[in-house]
Amino acid sequence: MSVSKPEFSESDLLNPVAIEYAEVNKKSGLATLALGAIGVVFGDIGTSPLYALKACFDPTTGIPMTQESIFGVISMVFWAFIVVVSLKYVWFVMRANNHGEGGILSLMALSLRTARTDTKKGFLLILIGVLGACLFYGDAVITPAISVLSAIEGTVVVSSDFTPYVIPITIAILFCLFMIEKKGTSVVGALFGPIMLVWFSIIALMGLYQIQDAPQILEALNPIYAITFMSKDATIAFAVTGSIFLVLTGAEALYADMGHFGIRPIKLAWFLLVMPCLLLNYLGQGAMLLTHPETISNPFFLMVPEAYTFALVILATIATVIASQACISGAYSMTSEAILLGFLPRMKILFTSAKEKGQIYVPFINWMLCFVVIAIVLAFKKSDNLAAAYGIAVSTTMLMTTVLVAVVMKSVWKWNPIFIALVIGIFLIVDFGFFAANLGKVLEGGWFPLVIGSICFLLMMTWYQGRQIVRKRLLDDGIRLDTFITSLLKNPPHRVEGTAVFLTAHVDYLPVSFLHNLKHNHVLHDRVFFLKISIWDVPYVADEKRLTVKELGPNIYLVRAIYGFKETPDANQILDLLESHFGMKIDKMNTSYFLSRDTIVPTELPGMAIWREILFAWMYQNAGRQSDFFRIPANRLVELGSKVEI
Repeated sequence: MSVSKPEFSESDLLNPVAIEYAEVNKKSGLATLALGAIGVVFGDIGTSPLYALKACFDPTTGIPMTQESIFGVISMVFWAFIVVVSLKYVWFVMRANNHGEGGILSLMALSLRTARTDTKKGFLLILIGVLGACLFYGDAVITPAISVLSAIEGTVVVSSDFTPYVIPITIAILFCLFMIEKKGTSVVGALFGPIMLVWFSIIALMGLYQIQDAPQILEALNPIYAITFMSKDATIAFAVTGSIFLVLTGAEALYADMGHFGIRPIKLAWFLLVMPCLLLNYLGQGAMLLTHPETISNPFFLMVPEAYTFALVILATIATVIASQACISGAYSMTSEAILLGFLPRMKILFTSAKEKGQIYVPFINWMLCFVVIAIVLAFKKSDNLAAAYGIAVSTTMLMTTVLVAVVMKSVWKWNPIFIALVIGIFLIVDFGFFAANLGKVLEGGWFPLVIGSICFLLMMTWYQGRQIVRKRLLDDGIRLDTFITSLLKNPPHRVEGTAVFLTAHVDYLPVSFLHNLKHNHVLHDRVFFLKISIWDVPYVADEKRLTVKELGPNIYLVRAIYGFKETPDANQILDLLESHFGMKIDKMNTSYFLSRDTIVPTELPGMAIWREILFAWMYQNAGRQSDFFRIPANRLVELGSKVEI
């Protein structure tokens, strides 16, 4: 048997050392992946025509229903697509992928490659990344509510008799959506792409149908109209900008879901289908408003003859359910990454597909989202009211993304500072403009996603800093592992048959569970493993690179298992790898796992404010069991308690 010398690092979070990772094997063709991306990635931005332009011409903004205003708004929509989605996200941000994975937490991990987490710069980057991730949850509760509600409101176009039923039907659809989440998307996922392909085709045809009556709307693609509109009446233009941002609310999904499909399929789908279809629909709505200004009451559903309205409502409802499902799944993925990166306590995570490791279900998050989403529908009642709440969270996340990309450009890619300043400067001006415009929505409902994001931020940072304090306390009071084992073996205790696995929080220090077992049982197993499970800043780790083993004494080993932030540690898999890669024959039925079950005691010691320490202690006490998270068999588990003062 051979063991390799481990290159152990004290940091188990966001390790700056890049290691070889396991690529996701994408055997599907480019067209197939692009079709899948249409169904998953573009659901949110694809359903924005339901409510975006209607919100832009909200009478409360004071915008006049004139050709000049219509041209100006449509021009701003077009150039927002070009600058924010096409240039910023597709051409620049998607380059900043963490071994193929996107999303703001992946971007944060990438930006930390050149900054230690215990420095001011590192901590600031963590704050930015976590804030952006938290505001994503604010988006995750608004998207299902506004999308489904706006679709069901289309029934009112058919007949006003449907008005009393809009909210009950919306709530019923949303509740059913959250009910079936535990079944996973593997069954219906194959339908998402074709359905959304039909959706984009239909809305493009709707736009073309209306453009025939007012082809002059195509002149709005000239940026002069956008500039004129913004400069003529800055107050109105500023208010309308916050609503125009609604057409971009799904742009972050292009980056977040990049790992599922790859960069090329998303680019292909965006430039060849999604953007052209969306622009045709917005141009069509603009053309209709030129000839029939009264259709502003619900421009999307009034684009088709009344005979087709009900069928369009059904299609729109299906499309919004798909968009909502993708957003909810994104919340699961964000939660899983946050847990593994050390920003949230362990939760129960279920895998809904035997083939796709990314398809997961988090019960706690699911039902929390369900409760909040339904509460939002009951509180805001109309999609118009929700539109006022929508945008502030996403615009802030986009601003955070731009800042982190700038750090990656400078520190990781080593790009020319002048070029970085030029590119990031343009993006920051646009992002800050949208952010500032959305600030006006705070009192109108924008406070709600900000409250959700703030609560999440408090919980995540309290958990992260609390873990750091606990880690420091354990190290301050800890005993060096190698020194203790060397001393112990000079006069070894009685050894009993079987294998003992002691999970440790640090590779250099003795786990408390080992000391307790030695103190109370006075025995040492024939084979002992000190197991450290580390999460590094890559999404996946190849099995042949996962384990490093160091022999401390006769049949006593220090093992480090490395996992990516998109993987779930598995104790049985680690034992299998010890057999297959290191030739160790292990009888699993004769193996016991020893864990320390710490009890956190808040004190006046230096650390966090006492109320945050109490909050951390409560979170620690109610966190998912470590044994469940690491998939340790319950019938082979021994837990030994200890107290930790913070």
